[in-house]
Amino acid sequence: MEERWSTEHVLSLAPDAASRKAAGKLSSPAPWSGTGTDGAALWGECRGSGRTPYRTVIELATPAYQCSCPSRKFPCKHALGLLLLWSGAPEAVPTGEAADWAAEWLRARRERAEKRAAPPADPEAARRRAERRGARVAAGAAELRLRLADRIRHGLADQSTAGPWEEVAARMVDAQAPGLATRVRELDTLPEERLLAEYAMLHLLATAATRIDELPPELAATVRARVGYTLDAAEVLTGPTVRDRWLVLGSRDTADERLTTRRVWLRGAKTGRPALLLAFGRPGQAPDLALPTGHLLEAELAYHPGARPLRAALGTRYGAPEPGPAAPPAGLTVAEAVAGYGTAVADDPWLDSWPTVLAGVVPVRAPDGWHLTDGHHTVPVSTSAVPEAALWRLVAVSTGRPLTVFGEYGHQGFAPVTAWSAEHRPVGLSSS
Repeated sequence: MEERWSTEHVLSLAPDAASRKAAGKLSSPAPWSGTGTDGAALWGECRGSGRTPYRTVIELATPAYQCSCPSRKFPCKHALGLLLLWSGAPEAVPTGEAADWAAEWLRARRERAEKRAAPPADPEAARRRAERRGARVAAGAAELRLRLADRIRHGLADQSTAGPWEEVAARMVDAQAPGLATRVRELDTLPEERLLAEYAMLHLLATAATRIDELPPELAATVRARVGYTLDAAEVLTGPTVRDRWLVLGSRDTADERLTTRRVWLRGAKTGRPALLLAFGRPGQAPDLALPTGHLLEAELAYHPGARPLRAALGTRYGAPEPGPAAPPAGLTVAEAVAGYGTAVADDPWLDSWPTVLAGVVPVRAPDGWHLTDGHHTVPVSTSAVPEAALWRLVAVSTGRPLTVFGEYGHQGFAPVTAWSAEHRPVGLSSS
């Protein structure tokens, strides 16, 4: 029997609260006809205000959605309603062969995926493009080093010759180094006390970018990623993969005017390796990756290359997410977490944080801010990444008792994402 998603899992896909509410009204069999599933996809027709019902089809593995309704939200309320119907009333979505219109969309998706995975038509032309970009990146990085040295030469307190960094960032975009451009733009927003450290790290990265061919392969891959070179998931998945039962430690969404980014952290039950999955959505569209915290997913992951591999691409899944162990994940003391981050930074000097599970810690609010303590050592909480309401929720989960907390530990403190209550139920802390 196929594994159905939980209601929590389905609703985590919704782009906003209004979509969740509207989907609830479409989660009964009444408005639906012609529903079905083949284990890999769902389809059905939903009666709306017009004469023609809306046709909805969902590919479950990604997931991906198609609906004939005019909604600009993604997934729309019809896709969410069909998923809720399939989750809560399996008998209303019988197993069978896909309707012609649904089968056509699914076939077209497979063909596009195969085309994207195909090797480039002209490898020699691709090599020449890569060489040209490498030269442009090196030239841009060399210019950035000069700009940074000039600022230091005049002194950080001397603003007479210091203009905004936006012009330099634009030069980095022209040099096809978007990662450098992003870090340069941030210089205008940093407090003075952090500028010198950021100048140093940016100078180190720019220097490495001018000497990529001289670096060890793993460090060179890290520098390329920091500079802004990207790899498609299909390209990453052509390399070695790691099959494991991955525990979903937590997720966090961040948004700006251009897109929503979802981060999902995993830990291998057998290998113990951490992994970070990224998914993106346009405004009004939820990222298409939704894995329920505390569940286990058996799947293959391919790690992006680097000196400290963490980001991964999700490959073949072997079933739907299943409820995880009753106990919270094994964690570290505060001292062990600090040492672990230090080891990670030794491999990747530009690493801002590292996924960490702390065990036996209690949240404390002090005059100088929030902290987590295990009775022997204390770590500050990074309040810039976590809303105040979420920290009070952490206090409510703890009720003064030690608990297990997952988050990211870095040089600015610990940013909690998930806490396990006394009943060992995971509680998300990444939203207000």
